Amino acid sequence: MIQVFKKFMVIVVVLFLFNCEQIIEVEDISNEQIVVLSPVNNTTLTSNEVNFTWEPLDFAEQYQLQIAHPNFEAAEVFVEDTIITANSFIKPLVTNTYQWRVRALNFAYETQYTTQNLTIEDQ
Repeated sequence: MIQVFKKFMVIVVVLFLFNCEQIIEVEDISNEQIVVLSPVNNTTLTSNEVNFTWEPLDFAEQYQLQIAHPNFEAAEVFVEDTIITANSFIKPLVTNTYQWRVRALNFAYETQYTTQNLTIEDQ
């Protein structure tokens, strides 16, 4: 019985060390910045289907995308708040002014948001 307990404890210690090593090896992305590809700041579009894209960030596992009307400081509506694994997101928007932002996430860290202004006009 003591031998089984010792083997169990060795396995628990090994698993604990393995999991701690994984946490320590997570890349710190908190000082990185998302580079927006489209729509860039102060863009005016006549199409209501918007393709939000940004350059992928090394060591990012997910991205958080948020869209607000008219902006985040005085948001009347949060149009979108989503976590995705891709570096693009398509969203239909009605004619209005918006602010959108995106940040990268991994297991232990996150970047600051990169924020852009956007206007959708009638065609």
